[in-house]
Amino acid sequence: MEQHAHQVLDAGYEQGIRYFDAARSYGRAEEFLGSWLRSRVPPDAVVGSKWGYVYTAGWQVDADPPEVKHHDVETFRRQLGETRANLGDALALYQIHSATPDSGVLEDDEVLADLRALRGSGVAIGASVSGTSQPETIERALELEIFDAVQATWNLYERAAGEALAAAHEAGLVVIVKEALANGRLSPRGGDERLATASARAGTTADALALAAVLTRPWADVVLTGAASAGTLASNLGAVDVEWTDELERELEVLTEPSDAYWRTRSELAWN
Repeated sequence: MEQHAHQVLDAGYEQGIRYFDAARSYGRAEEFLGSWLRSRVPPDAVVGSKWGYVYTAGWQVDADPPEVKHHDVETFRRQLGETRANLGDALALYQIHSATPDSGVLEDDEVLADLRALRGSGVAIGASVSGTSQPETIERALELEIFDAVQATWNLYERAAGEALAAAHEAGLVVIVKEALANGRLSPRGGDERLATASARAGTTADALALAAVLTRPWADVVLTGAASAGTLASNLGAVDVEWTDELERELEVLTEPSDAYWRTRSELAWN
């Protein structure tokens, strides 16, 4: 698995990718990324990770739940130490993993104080958000004026966070877009005939077209792909060659779903 991860990382770096995103709860992702960094020593790689979820799956694909959220200061301190052990000085951005109003993390004075201290040491801090509360959480993060980046879901199905992300970009935060392919629903295997028709007409693949839709947003600074193989990554990177047009915008606007329906469907997906 580590060798396979290194192959995908090599392919990404060779094709111009420079931002690499991990998390404490992504199995051994930090370890694999760290060993790649130490063996390749890429001079311009930018590394981000996240804290706040504890991985509990034990390598069982049917584990329920596979991870558990802990947004307390003790978890932050422990996981920061673990992340530093894996990534060393390469860590450039440390993000709250899935901040939401009900987790209370953006109201926790101890956590916020530690985040400010980390920022003062030279590591940028960010907040990833999730669920129907994404716009609300982004707005709260902006009010705090301590974050350098925000990471959120935006794709052709789920567009609710768009205005909040535009505001974050305008405020000077780096906007990182996750789940641009809607966890595979906007890839060829997702089988959306409307997207398949549009991508065929544009001479590209469904995943590339869906990613191009995100890349064209003026507030999107970094767009994550989540590719698990070099072949999938190559298909994803076809997005940079897509010419986004007003016609495509109008044609694919119909894919937009109500936010609550999108997140309900997401919660019912089979995970691996």
